[in-house]
Amino acid sequence: MKILLIGSAACITALIATAWLMTFAKWFPIKAVDSFVIDYKTMIRAHVDYALMALFGVGFYGSGVELPVIACWCVAIGGFSNPTVFTIAAFDPNFWSKPLWKAYTALSFVVSSVGFIWIAYALAMHAIS
Repeated sequence: MKILLIGSAACITALIATAWLMTFAKWFPIKAVDSFVIDYKTMIRAHVDYALMALFGVGFYGSGVELPVIACWCVAIGGFSNPTVFTIAAFDPNFWSKPLWKAYTALSFVVSSVGFIWIAYALAMHAIS
């Protein structure tokens, strides 16, 4: 279950990185950064998603419920890869039309969905029993 904390730490690190990128892209005229962040609104989506995924990981870990290890891995991997979809899209204006990124996005959504549903089930079963 500690993988949830590692996944949360990765999301927190990405959260801070996106905050700095957005700060430089918006408030400081640095051409290299300004040209790097193409879609500022999508970067905000990534930033918020990293925060939510970090909170989910910490919350699931802190619930005190023994959770299935594979489900925890799915949440940790999917929880980081989902916001990364938005991060990459913020750098690439043609992101949504590229087959590689479509496959990455679909795989990320499947992995995270499996993990979240599995953990939701485990939490519900713990509450019922």
